[in-house]
Amino acid sequence: MTRVVVPVRYPLSKHSRATLSEAVRIAREQEAELTVLHVDLYQDSRGVTRAALKRAVESAVGSQDRTRYVVRRGFIVEEAILEEVAAQAADVVVLGSKQAGRWRQMLRRILDDPDIESYLRKKLECTVITVRADN
Repeated sequence: MTRVVVPVRYPLSKHSRATLSEAVRIAREQEAELTVLHVDLYQDSRGVTRAALKRAVESAVGSQDRTRYVVRRGFIVEEAILEEVAAQAADVVVLGSKQAGRWRQMLRRILDDPDIESYLRKKLECTVITVRADN
């Protein structure tokens, strides 16, 4: 079965809602399992729970079949996302354009101006979809 992972902020921002809506659409279209992921940073912990994340998501997009809600703790958001995507053996990752921009900045410091989508495809062996929220 196809697996879709969508990282979101909590509480859900306008951009997270747009990204989440697209991930739900893709999961339905592909009859896929959906994992909604929030990374709760150790240095800025808000004590987010799976139950709170689920309530927020269901309030935004309704109850979803074949959906997991995951809260990972970590120091670096991008690293925690990579770990979850690998652990899920995800086929599709849906990122907000703001999240993709942060990945790009982080990787520019490490590598020489990489193309984020190509980098993630190579590292994760999955499809990466970037969603832009309407301003």
